Amino acid sequence: METMTREDERRDQDVVRIGAAPSAARMRDLTPAQRRAVMFAQRQVVMARAAKKAKDDRQAALGRMWMEEDAEHERAARSTTRRRESEGSSRDVSLREAIGHVLRDLRTRDRKTLREVSEKAGVSLGYLSEVERGQKEASSELLSSISEALGLSTAQMLRMVADYLDSIDA
Repeated sequence: METMTREDERRDQDVVRIGAAPSAARMRDLTPAQRRAVMFAQRQVVMARAAKKAKDDRQAALGRMWMEEDAEHERAARSTTRRRESEGSSRDVSLREAIGHVLRDLRTRDRKTLREVSEKAGVSLGYLSEVERGQKEASSELLSSISEALGLSTAQMLRMVADYLDSIDA
């Protein structure tokens, strides 16, 4: 038992050297239990700072990812517009493709990942991706759960699809 206490004290002294240590005079006045409590609190502060830094780094990386995705989306939209203008006529868009376009637009506007929406809607990630790309036709129940996961009613989502189709025909 005494060796464990000595090991704890050695570890606590190492933490004191690493972290912001109280003055030596103040540490001498503390009982061993109080010293351990101070060391524990210092360790907690160090760990909290590390966790905050990791969280900030993840948020910054996510922000960069969204900016890159937005830029890529803009480039793709410009190239599609140029291609349509060069063809001279607008291409017919299926209802399946229009729904997928609107769902992806809603998801990216809300800065949600495919994983977040798929988990909330109870749909597999791969299937949701195929619906967004216009490769799969989702049932009305799935469209309803996906819409709710995006914070909309099915009717609101379908109105947006209708507006999108109108904008293409114009």
